[in-house]
Order: sequence, then C-alpha cells, then structure tokens
Amino acid sequence: MNLERAQAFKAYGALAALCWLWGTTYLGIRLANESLPLPFFAAARFLLSGGLLVGLCVARRAHLPRGRELADALVSGALTLGVGNGCLILSEHYIPSGIAALFVATSPFWMVGAEALFRGGERIRGRTALGLLVGFAGCGLLVAPELARAGLQGNYWKGFLAIQVGAVAWSFGSIYNRNRPRRAHPIVGGAFQQLGAGLAWAPVALLAGHAPIIWTARSLGGFVYLVIFGSILGFSAYVYALEHLPVSVVSLYSYINPVVAAFLGWLIYREPFGRREAAAMAVIFSGVALVGGAGGKRRRG
Repeated sequence: MNLERAQAFKAYGALAALCWLWGTTYLGIRLANESLPLPFFAAARFLLSGGLLVGLCVARRAHLPRGRELADALVSGALTLGVGNGCLILSEHYIPSGIAALFVATSPFWMVGAEALFRGGERIRGRTALGLLVGFAGCGLLVAPELARAGLQGNYWKGFLAIQVGAVAWSFGSIYNRNRPRRAHPIVGGAFQQLGAGLAWAPVALLAGHAPIIWTARSLGGFVYLVIFGSILGFSAYVYALEHLPVSVVSLYSYINPVVAAFLGWLIYREPFGRREAAAMAVIFSGVALVGGAGGKRRRG
C-alpha cells in the first residue's frame, strides 16, 4: 500500500509539473516562431532534446528499447510530437498563443475517445464526460472576450484546424504507445519518442533548406526554454503520468494550461485579473475534480 501511494504521489507530481511547464511553453513557441522556420525549429528541438536524453539513458546504463519496442516509440513520437506539436507550432503563425491554448483544450475529448477505441481501454463514463465539459466551459470563459473580439475568421480557422489535426495525432500516438508492450522505463521511451519526432522532421527541414534561419536573442531564448522545460522535463513528466494515471485525468493538463498562461500574464505583464478570471478558474478546477474523482481509482501500471 505504501508503494502504491508513493507511485501515485510521483505520478500526480509529474502531472502537476506538466500542467505548469506546458502552460508556459506557448510563449516559448511564439518567441521561436519569430525567426525560425517551422521544419528546422521542430527538427532541431526534438533531435537535441531526444539526443540529450538518450545519451543520459546510455550513460546511466538504462534498458534501451529494441526491435518492435523501439519502432513503437519512434512511431508514437512522430505522431505525438512530430505531427501534434508541429501543428501547434504552425497554429501560432496564425493565432495568438492564448487562443491556441483554448483550442488545445479540446484535446481531452480526443484523448478519452481514442482510449475508448483501443481494446481494454477505459470506457467513457458520465462523470468523466461531465467533468470534461465543465473544464472546457471554464477555458471558454477565461478567453472568450479575446476570442469574441478577434472572431473566427480567416487565419483563426486555419489555426483551429491545425490544432485539431495535431490533437488527433497526439491522442492516437499517446494511446498507441500506452497500450504497446515494453520493458523500458517510460522516460527512456519518451527519449526515443522525441528522437522519433526529430527524425521525422529532419527530411522536411532539409528539403525546406531555402528558408532563412535567423537566431535572435528572443528566438534563441524561446528555443532553449522549449528544449529544456517543454521537451526534456515536460514530455518526460507527460509519459510518466500517462503510464500511471487514467487518460481522462492526464488529459486535464490542457485545461490547466490556460490558467497558467493567465497567471503568468498577470504576474509578469500585469494583465487584468478580475472576477471573470477567478470564476473561470473555479469552473476549470470543478471539472478537474469531477474527472479526478471518476478516474482516480482506475490507475494503470
């Protein structure tokens, strides 16, 4: 029992870290997008983070995936990070990062749906569905004024569609990897998933080599932040949490991310934080509580 509690504590700790870290990465993507072409940005980011993590795993003599297990990790990484995160990077060429955070909040529906399609996956229950809807309503309340001012016209539809394509790829890649047999530690597998994403983007980056690559202090800062906090720390936390917690619970990170973004906006830029923002956060956390109560007893691993 103590071992189970310790594992649950680490899993929820990883989820909490994920909620914070990935809530800060939207700004990092925006900064890197200012001067780095998407193919180079994606390939360099994941080749660097994946290479560093794989090197660390080798140095620590961890068990490395081989054969089918290695192929599964590379395919999953190409889907989740390659397509999923690549579409998020693309979307921020069209829409503000705050709107992107709202659109990404649709991903729990794709995650829970993908899990239900796999054999032995967790079925969608009434309380889980209600919690997801409540959480999404809270996200809508948080950024609705900005969305209403901008409207869903022109580039906003491009950003929305890009994020939905990415969310589908991310969800199926994540659930596919979760349901495949493996011996390697989840974080080791995550290292190879990042490498798989980088390898998937490398040919695209080479073919698009005519695009200028310009390093500025802002783009370099955003890139380094994403490699360390978004990929190495954030994605490692994600794969560990996904290994030990229900999909419906892990997917809630996308509801917390807009809250983190709003908090950082108030803390750093003194953006307004009033009754509407406080009410939105209360609604979001109500949804989190509903899903957590429905899924907390069905942990896997």
